[in-house]
Amino acid sequence: MFGILKIDIGNNRVYGLDIIRCLAIFFVVFGHGNLFISDSTARYLEYFVFDGVSIFFVLSGYLIGSILIKEIETKPFTTDVLINFWKRRWYRTLPNYFLVLSVLIILSYFFTSNFNLSDSLAYYIFCQNLYYPHPNWFPEAWSLSIEEWFYIIIPVVLFCLIRFLDLKTKRSVLLTAILVIFSVTIFRYFRSMEMVLLTGGQRDLYFRKQVFTRIDSIMFGVLGAYIAYFYKSFWIHYRKILFAIGVVLLISNRFFIKGELNSFYTTNFAFTLNSIGTLLILPLLSQIKSGKGFVYKVVTYISLISYSMYLINLTLVKNWIISNMGIDFINSYFTLIINYFLYWIFTIVISIFLYKYFEVPTTKLRDNKKSDQ
Repeated sequence: MFGILKIDIGNNRVYGLDIIRCLAIFFVVFGHGNLFISDSTARYLEYFVFDGVSIFFVLSGYLIGSILIKEIETKPFTTDVLINFWKRRWYRTLPNYFLVLSVLIILSYFFTSNFNLSDSLAYYIFCQNLYYPHPNWFPEAWSLSIEEWFYIIIPVVLFCLIRFLDLKTKRSVLLTAILVIFSVTIFRYFRSMEMVLLTGGQRDLYFRKQVFTRIDSIMFGVLGAYIAYFYKSFWIHYRKILFAIGVVLLISNRFFIKGELNSFYTTNFAFTLNSIGTLLILPLLSQIKSGKGFVYKVVTYISLISYSMYLINLTLVKNWIISNMGIDFINSYFTLIINYFLYWIFTIVISIFLYKYFEVPTTKLRDNKKSDQ
């Protein structure tokens, strides 16, 4: 029976990066699970939950930045290289996303009375939160828009700098990273000067969850890839002290953002500090190549299915499956425990199926197409 849930673990994984990926998805799912409990209790638990999505952003920028730098350093940056990069990324990210999105659209169309089908179509082209608040429907899709626009915009900018301005890869990557980080920070600053935020939810909608206000977080990861590639000795030599500083920054930032909503720190620098903190822990973790034992297997398993877990945990599992099961005992605490337990079980089991029987086959299809060329 358990064979259908078994996942093959490849030999080319970096255990340290799996650790951070596992922690990031744990923070996301745990944070969404707090919606089962009272606001007063959740308020205390929030101090132990870091911004998992922001961690994902920096990690993604580091991984994709590393791929891009190696690609354009070893061969001419032609349109074929650019298109091949997009194909490989989209084979990896789009099938899962489109499948879950389509399932949610079907469920909402037939079982939600006020569902507007035309509004959901923007999700297919990732235009639901470019520079305006993300809709309430399928709320976790906000970060995927940021990722996909990063895949489109940044390689094109690098392509133009290298091909048309004849800049070297090293200068192009650094210039692009600095330009995006500076521009987005300025954009957030001027927006904060024009708005008066009343709730943390408004801060989420107008600053945390829009493409044009958060794409800089991914660029901090690209900056990390730049340092790791062109200044490898620095990246390795100072990894321990950088890790310590990064942990302090992440913990400090977690407490500081409870302050005034309209402060420059809360609407601007909190995002920057979170990204820098994540960036600084990468040198140490990226050098942990392998592990062993039960913890290693659990971490790697969760890391492998993390993308699927992110896609389904809130809207599909919590809002559709758990909410419609109607579990309700006389003892409210027992009901909470059962619902919370089922929330995690459904999230993990469905994610394993989605990863093993859909994500892996589509990724293999991508690799098979490459080998046929």
